[in-house]
Amino acid sequence: MSWLQRAARRYNPFGGTSGRSSSHSSQHSHQSDILHIQRPLHRADEIAPSTSRDESMIEVTDDHYDASTDEGMSATDPMEQTGNEERMDSVCTGDDWVLQRHPRPNELSQDTQPIPGPSTSSHSVEHLRQSQRLIGYQARASSGSPNPVGGAACSQSTEPTEGPHTMTSLGKPLHRLTEKQKKKLFFIEALKTRYKVDYDKVQPIPYIKDRLYCVDKVYVEGGFEFMPTEQVTRGSGSWERLESYKPVFSDQRIQSVRRIIEGDPGYGKTTLTLQFAYDWCNRVEGSPMRDVEVLILLRMRQLSGIRSIYRAIEVYLLGSDPRVKEADIAAIIGESKSAIVILDGYDEYPDQHSRRVTDIRRILKLDLFANTPVILTTRYLPGYLAPVTKRVRLTGFDEIARDEYIRKAVVGEDEIALSSIKARLKENPVLEDLCQVPLVFVMFAHIAHENKDFQNFKSVTEFFQYMIRCFHEHLKIKSKELNTVRYSIDENEHAALDKLAFLAISQENQQITWRRTGMRKQLGRDFYETYLASGILVEEEVVPERSSRGVEVRFYHKLFCEWYAAHHIVYILSQPGQSVPLNELFRHMKPEDVQYVYRFACGLNRDVSSSILQYLEKSQGRSNRFTLLCLLEQSGDVKGILGNVRDMCSQTVNIKEGDNRMLQRSTIQLLDIAAGHGILVSSLHLDQCFSKFDVTNACIVLRSGLRLTNPKTLKVLRVSGRTRETAGDSKGIEVTREELLGLFRTCGALTEIRFEGREFLLPHSVPTEMIPPTLKTRNIIVSYEDRRGMIHQLNWDDGHWQTTNEPSLRIPQEELDQKWALEELAKVTTDGIPVSCIHLDRCFSKFDVTNACIVLTSGLRVTSLKTVKVLNVGGFTGTGAIPSDIEVTREELLGLLQTCETLEEIRFEGREYSLPLSIPAELMPPTLKTRNIKVSYERRRKHGVVHQLNWDDGQWQHQITSDGSVRVDIFQEELDQQWGKKELAVLSTAGVSINRLELVRSFSNIIDDTQSIILTSGCTIPVLQTVQELWIQETDVDLEVFLKILSYTKECTEITDLNFYYCEAPDKVDPEMIPPLLKERGVAVDWFSNRWRHLDLDTGNWKDEESEEDDSDDSE
Repeated sequence: MSWLQRAARRYNPFGGTSGRSSSHSSQHSHQSDILHIQRPLHRADEIAPSTSRDESMIEVTDDHYDASTDEGMSATDPMEQTGNEERMDSVCTGDDWVLQRHPRPNELSQDTQPIPGPSTSSHSVEHLRQSQRLIGYQARASSGSPNPVGGAACSQSTEPTEGPHTMTSLGKPLHRLTEKQKKKLFFIEALKTRYKVDYDKVQPIPYIKDRLYCVDKVYVEGGFEFMPTEQVTRGSGSWERLESYKPVFSDQRIQSVRRIIEGDPGYGKTTLTLQFAYDWCNRVEGSPMRDVEVLILLRMRQLSGIRSIYRAIEVYLLGSDPRVKEADIAAIIGESKSAIVILDGYDEYPDQHSRRVTDIRRILKLDLFANTPVILTTRYLPGYLAPVTKRVRLTGFDEIARDEYIRKAVVGEDEIALSSIKARLKENPVLEDLCQVPLVFVMFAHIAHENKDFQNFKSVTEFFQYMIRCFHEHLKIKSKELNTVRYSIDENEHAALDKLAFLAISQENQQITWRRTGMRKQLGRDFYETYLASGILVEEEVVPERSSRGVEVRFYHKLFCEWYAAHHIVYILSQPGQSVPLNELFRHMKPEDVQYVYRFACGLNRDVSSSILQYLEKSQGRSNRFTLLCLLEQSGDVKGILGNVRDMCSQTVNIKEGDNRMLQRSTIQLLDIAAGHGILVSSLHLDQCFSKFDVTNACIVLRSGLRLTNPKTLKVLRVSGRTRETAGDSKGIEVTREELLGLFRTCGALTEIRFEGREFLLPHSVPTEMIPPTLKTRNIIVSYEDRRGMIHQLNWDDGHWQTTNEPSLRIPQEELDQKWALEELAKVTTDGIPVSCIHLDRCFSKFDVTNACIVLTSGLRVTSLKTVKVLNVGGFTGTGAIPSDIEVTREELLGLLQTCETLEEIRFEGREYSLPLSIPAELMPPTLKTRNIKVSYERRRKHGVVHQLNWDDGQWQHQITSDGSVRVDIFQEELDQQWGKKELAVLSTAGVSINRLELVRSFSNIIDDTQSIILTSGCTIPVLQTVQELWIQETDVDLEVFLKILSYTKECTEITDLNFYYCEAPDKVDPEMIPPLLKERGVAVDWFSNRWRHLDLDTGNWKDEESEEDDSDDSE
């Protein structure tokens, strides 16, 4: 009999089972260990005759039984269990029957301490194993209902029951579940039990191990952004803000089966995954996790050597429960209605550079879990990604998030204490950037609140020294208590740990975890236990594939690893006579990856910092902002770098969207220093990185989420936006009146601000009553470029914009962009505004003479042409086959010129356009002659001849545009051949060298008498003495024509190369028929069909260029 059958037998209220109840409490638990089952029984013959209740089903909540054997509770009937075994009793609560679990005696003493999870330090690995064997039942009993059989009522429900007819979560009564469905219940309950262990034990300060929180009590949302692109990109694409973590699953713009959540170390990636787990386990209202059936959450740093994702789930989430095997896990996930897989910490994944094919790699490439949503958290993008991957990134804590955390986890509603912590942060401006990292700010907030001697810091190095001292001081205080372990290690002696940290962080592929056995041996047991107890080191259980369980050790955070690695660098560089080249020492340590290694090293030793600064000046540049921050650490005082800051601010300071966050942070910190010391910034250029002006906090917010909080000494602010090509589907950035005026008030030294780019949407006007008198007297120059390319300047007298230029417009190939451009053109034309230029970028099809409009390749029509001054018809100007052939007739050209009443110039650029060879004088309207419109045609831009129409005779005048050699291509179209012949004549007469003449499907034959080339249209090309290479393409030639071509080549004395490309040529040529002059001149004759072959002029045989073997012999 299975445990479910035996348990169902005991649930019968008329079977004499005791109704006694026992609660299993926990400091952080929100649930009781109760399995809720509804009655009455399914069959009428199983209930007492006195009952009249309707036939119903048995219901098990989503939190199902999880035990450690195949049979469930024990091979022994639960009614007969004694001693240290757990006991189950049935309790009736109104209409619901409940199975209540009594804990084993040896569990009671552990109940008050949450079990360590992977996000915090681990006190007992064995304790973690025991927690995976606990049975986590969740109550779902209705409260206050009378018990029809006199049983005790249960008031520990977490969710009201849905009624006596509720089915199981699988839609069937309990006793009708199949073995596969039972395994699914075991599986889900085991996951929830495991996740609860993790999310119930968040530890904000690592050295205070007895202060643990449920993640929901301390989680605060920082900034979220996403990249709204169709395909994943590694460049600096556009980012848009998300209001919360919840839209990560629900926002249609990032719907995909693959999502990446990026964030720098300490930005809360792991904490976010714990919040997801909490939402799922507790079915949090409003959370997208509420209706997810299966959630898989794995820490990737624990997956060393494990190829199978199902093996990883079995080992880390099920505690090797023998009832659910790998095959069962695969089936459960594959058959679930909704499942989500979260892989946390790809940057810490030990096998990310392995050549072995693992399930992780298959998942990322969409070869596994193709229809299952997968989220990957990481510091950087993996080398292999599915094209459908969407990107989300965490941008850290702003001031609002900081205040929320302080209230939520530190001081509660004590506003005085809140103000005190915030004041301490403002007193330490060097920490402003560091405290955007949530993990660092959390430690700062707790330490600042609890340490009355909290000091002002002049550098980041000073702050970190203080924080490390707090770790050790707290451990010393705890050691003085009764019955505690005494730690006597000198906190200043850590050379062995320094070396370990340096060796880990200086590798090309950083792996900052160690096996416990090896690390303890290298550091010494006492040292190891001290640093473990202090919270600087953290243990985690791992289970490599086909190996026994083990324990790995890591630093609480990567910053700690950088701190101790910096000490080892100082040790190396301070040795007498050291000869280690710095480029070798820092070869794999890029400043953008480990910036604090450099900063800490400069702050720890002034002499060593000089060498490091010299190295940075050579590699990064003397004026590089990061170099200046390292100089700040060296001096230990801002005054030591004020001269450098003045030099930087005397020039334009750039912050670009493509800059990494380290460089942006460095720049902002230096600007803060400049503002704090009254140094004027001549010009700040925010290049495609401006997001908004935060009126409430009086700061400029960048797309990266970073904030420029002190811009009061800026003189000129230049804000460049993204172009339409890089902005994608962005609706633009609206700058409100309040933001604009707030920006002026905050930037007290501002004399000019320019918004450049059509991305910005500024207010139509600024009412004069909103303009403070001080702003009018300052007369700040305010200008912006709208989406039509028009530049406007704000008039402070009336608050309106004055236009200072004429707009230009580009109409591209994409139909959607064409629609937008035509709408803008219509608005401008309606307003009577002159358009300086319209550029038709490879989208011109024809001019419709009847309807007086330009027809685009998409079929759309350009009808607003009356105010255009310059029309540029751009086409294909490269080499190779043209995409289409567009003939512009005389009637079309004249109709276009007459329709554009203000037209001053029209340019046709591209080989696909064929214009008339001339325009008879009688066809020219007198008005066009008097307007003298400049009409030009250039087949290959900047590589040949520009033809300009002469209005006196209707002929084209020719101007050579290249001062060097040019290339001429002639195709099969008759008009193209006529223009090609004309250009050859012009170039030949001018003596311009033609480095290449290509006849593409246009060669026909050679005239014997004149040795002229006949083209397919009948045009002829005489012997040319300025051609260096002759190419005949995609035209088959027989032996007779081949010999004629050789003869023509002999007459063209400058030809050095004759090429037949994708042609059929004779297999062999009689060497007696080859002109001897070709041999004397060393002319190369080559032929390409499926490979390149070279004609041996002595033998007449073709040879492969690579093997130099006789082609004719190969054929035989």
